[in-house]
Amino acid sequence: MRKRKLISSVLALVMAFSLAACGLSKNDKDVADNKASETVVVTDARGEVTIPANPQRIVDLSGNSDMLSILGFSVVGTANSDAYDYTKFPSYLEDTLSGTKILGYSMQSTMDIEAILDLNPDLIVISSVQEQMYDDLSDIAPTVMIELAQTDWTDDLKEVGEIFGKSDKVNEYLDSYYAEAKEVGSKIKSAKGEDATYLSFLASGGNLYIFDAAGFGSVLYEDLGLKKPEGMPQQENISLPVVSYEGLASIDADYIFAIGTEDDLAALQKNASWNAIPAVANGNVTTLSASPYFNEGYSCIGRKLLVNEIPAFLGISNGNN
Repeated sequence: MRKRKLISSVLALVMAFSLAACGLSKNDKDVADNKASETVVVTDARGEVTIPANPQRIVDLSGNSDMLSILGFSVVGTANSDAYDYTKFPSYLEDTLSGTKILGYSMQSTMDIEAILDLNPDLIVISSVQEQMYDDLSDIAPTVMIELAQTDWTDDLKEVGEIFGKSDKVNEYLDSYYAEAKEVGSKIKSAKGEDATYLSFLASGGNLYIFDAAGFGSVLYEDLGLKKPEGMPQQENISLPVVSYEGLASIDADYIFAIGTEDDLAALQKNASWNAIPAVANGNVTTLSASPYFNEGYSCIGRKLLVNEIPAFLGISNGNN
């Protein structure tokens, strides 16, 4: 009899713990469900749109998955593919976007709706480039359209941060980035001289595109605080200034970063005007592959890596590496 009572007591205790655990599990699930169902109203390029407060399955077609990651979001689908190979990520985003499905390239106006649908997104982010897809995408999930200036990356990052209510994270990132860039810039000027000048350009299809107020050039001049050479064309808008080989030779730079595909760089090195440039004759040229270096300076994550790569390109030891 005592044994039977003991067994009954143990069973009752086990059941009590099981019910308590089930209740706890149910409560946790309810909390999670409520959190997932919370929404906020944000203002994008088209007006107000209601989106999940804590999106878990973001598809980004805008080309700003790097910015979203800085805000603390991850994406399940992206158009941040390599500009020279749409089937892979640029090397500077491989870690950030590991496991993410590539849906195309951000400058494409349309992408595969079925592939987007298969990812079951709870939020879709597009740029004005994909605006013609807006209605179809909105039928799948809440869709935010961002329209960025692209000439000042900090303004763009702040704009995205404001849309998603993450301005604090943006400010933290920028403070850290500029402090690091200032330190690296000081090391370069200490090693190469305060008055040394720097030039970066893209060789593409026989044309020479000068980086000034955007991309690689803005990393050199704005972030690292290095000097521009005399004779540089000024960048008026998002388009890079184009010069001839003779025009390039008239830009008096001490150090040059030449970016291009293997074929474009080979053509450059055969050009007599190029080889007559003093920086070339003095061996002060760094040649870099178009992938990833054409786009790396346009990415907030890429810029951070670039800041720490440039000293090595110049033969300077950087303690941040």
